[in-house]
Amino acid sequence: MGEADKTLDTLWQDQRRFDPSATFRAQANWTDPGVYERAEADPEGYWAEQARHLTWFEPFQTVLEWDPPFAKWFPGGRINAAYNAVDRHREGWRKNKVALIWEGEPGDSRVFTYDQLGDAVDRAAHMLARLGVRRGDRVTLYLPMIPELPIAMLACAKLGAMHSVVFAGFSANALRDRILDAGSTLLITADGGWRKGQVVPLKRNADEAIVGTTVEKVLVVRRVGDAARADWHPGRDLDWAEEMEKSPRAPYPAEPMDAEDPLFLLYTSGTTGKPKGIVHSTGGYLVGANTTMRSVFDIKEEDVFFCSADIGWVTGHTYVVYGPLSVGATSLMYEGAPDYPDKDRFWQIIETYGVTVFYTAPTLIRSFMKWGEAYPRRHDLSSLRLLGTAGEPINPEAWLWLHEHVGGGRCPILDTWWQTETGSAMISPLPAITPTKPGSATRPLPGIAADVVDEEGNSVPAGRGGYLVIKRPWPSMLRGVWGDPERFRQTYFSKFPGWYLTGDGARRDEDGYLWVLGRMDDVINVAGHRIGTAEVESALVSHPAVAEAAVIGRSDEVKGQAITAFVTVREGVTPDDALAQALRNHVAHVIGPIARPAEVIFAADLPKTRSAKIMRRLLRDIAEGRVLGDTTTLADPAVVEQLRQQYAHRE
Repeated sequence: MGEADKTLDTLWQDQRRFDPSATFRAQANWTDPGVYERAEADPEGYWAEQARHLTWFEPFQTVLEWDPPFAKWFPGGRINAAYNAVDRHREGWRKNKVALIWEGEPGDSRVFTYDQLGDAVDRAAHMLARLGVRRGDRVTLYLPMIPELPIAMLACAKLGAMHSVVFAGFSANALRDRILDAGSTLLITADGGWRKGQVVPLKRNADEAIVGTTVEKVLVVRRVGDAARADWHPGRDLDWAEEMEKSPRAPYPAEPMDAEDPLFLLYTSGTTGKPKGIVHSTGGYLVGANTTMRSVFDIKEEDVFFCSADIGWVTGHTYVVYGPLSVGATSLMYEGAPDYPDKDRFWQIIETYGVTVFYTAPTLIRSFMKWGEAYPRRHDLSSLRLLGTAGEPINPEAWLWLHEHVGGGRCPILDTWWQTETGSAMISPLPAITPTKPGSATRPLPGIAADVVDEEGNSVPAGRGGYLVIKRPWPSMLRGVWGDPERFRQTYFSKFPGWYLTGDGARRDEDGYLWVLGRMDDVINVAGHRIGTAEVESALVSHPAVAEAAVIGRSDEVKGQAITAFVTVREGVTPDDALAQALRNHVAHVIGPIARPAEVIFAADLPKTRSAKIMRRLLRDIAEGRVLGDTTTLADPAVVEQLRQQYAHRE
C-alpha cells in the first residue's frame, strides 16, 4: 500500500476528535471507563452480569461452553424472549407505558402500550397454536413494516417457534428459496404494502412463491385492501383479523426455552450458492440486544427510540423489536420511504413524536446531504439527544453533516459496526466514555475481542490494514447456518481456526481506534496495492460537488484492477468532463496517486436496496459487461438499466 498508507495515516491524524460533553456524561447510564478493563479481565463474569438484567424462569449455572466453532451461552438457563420484551413490563409499572409507535406511509398511525401489545401478542399466540404451530416449528413472515410484523414475531417467540422474517422487498423466487430451506408450513403475509404511494404486491408474490413448498396455510393481513388486487384461496388463505377475533382475550403462557434454543432464522445472501439461514439463540441474542440498548444507546425511560431499518434485516430485529422492548423503551417504526411524500418525512416524524434517539444508515445520511439542510431546518429536532449509524462505514463528511444539521452539534454520534451474524453491535463508542472521530467505529465494546490481523493471523501495526476478526465468543453470535454446520465452519472459522472471520477489512490507528473499510471483496487491488472502496468513496464525498459515490474495481490488463467511481452530484452542480478530472485529482490528493479513479461515471442515482445499501455487486456487473445479477431487492430496478446503458455508451 505504501504511499496510500502514509496519506491515510496523515488523514487520520488530522481527524477532528469529539469528546463526550459534560452534560451528556452527567446523565448517562455508563460513565466508568474501567468497564473495558473489567470486561477484558473477566469476560464471562461481565456477560453474566449483563444477562441478569433479563428475567429468567430458571437461572443459568454455567456462563459459557466453548468448543470452537460452537458456543453455548447460559446453557440450562430458562428464558423466553417475548416474556422479556412484553410480559414482564406489562406485569409491572410500565403496563400503560407506550411500547410501540407505528407511522404508516399514507399517514395513518397506531400506538400500543405494553398492555395493549401484550394482549395482541397473546391473541396471536393463541391463533398460531390453534393453527398447529408448536415449539421448534419455523414460521415465515413476509410482511411490510406494520405492527402485525413484531406482533407475529413475538407470538412465535412466546410459543417457542422460530420466526423467519423475509424482507418485503424480496421477490417470489427469493421468498420460495427461504421457505424451502426453513421448511415452514405457515406463511404470514399481507395483501400488499405501501412504498412511495405505490402498492407492493406481497400477496401476489406469496402466491407464486409457495407453489411446490411445504406451506399449508397462509395468514393474510389486509393492509391495502382492493388496491392490492390479491387473489384469495379458500381453505388455504386465512384472514389475520378474523382469526385474531377467534382468539380468547386471555394470557398465553410463555414457553420456557433453554437459553440455547433457537429464537429465529434470518437469511443472508452469500456471494455464491443459496442464502445462508443464520441461526440465533434465545438467551445469548437477547443479552446482546439488551446490553447494547443500555450501553451503546444509553436508553432512558423517557426515550423515544427510532431505528429506521426494516425489520426484514437484522438491524430491525435487534433495534426495532427485541432490543428496545427488552429494556422497556418506546420503539417507533415507520412503514414507508424517507422521501415520501417529501424529503423531510423523517424529520417530520422526529418532531411529531419527540424522538430522542435516532438510528439510521450512512447511505440515507448521504441522501439527506444531497437533498440539502433546508429539509431538517423545517422541523424542531431539539428532542434528539443521541444519533447512531449502521450498515456500512460512514464517511467523515456524512458524519459531520449529521452532527451539525441533525444533531445541532450537541448529540453524540455512534458509528456502530456489526452484522447479521453478530446479532448486536460489536464495535461502537460508548457515548459518555469514548471520544469519537468522524468515520471511525472507535473501539470494540466491553467483552468483545476484536482485532485486525494479516494473512498469518498476526495483529497488524497502527496504520496498516488487514482482516477484522473476533477472537473470543460473545453471547449474541450466530449459532450456525440452518441445516449446514459445515458451511458455518468453512465460512466463518476455517481461515483462522477458533476466531470468527467477519469478512470485513479494517485498520487500526495510533489511538487503537478501528476504521472499518468494508467487505474484503470491496477492497480493490491496484498494481499490488489494496485500496478499500470506502476510502475512495470518502475522498470523493469530501469534495463539495459530490453528494454520494460508489466505487468498484474492474478488470485491468496492466494493473489487475482499475478503480471506477459512480458519482451523484449535489443539486445545482453540472456533471461534466472537467468535474470528472477534478474528482480524479481530488482522490489522488486525499489518498495518493495509486487511488486515482481510472474513470468517473456520473449517475442521477445509485442502485440501492430498500434498506438503503448500495448494490456495488451490480455496479461491478455493469463495469465488467456481465449479465446483471439478482435485482429483486432494489428500491428502483430502473436505476440499474439506466446506468448500464449509460456505461455502455460512454466515450
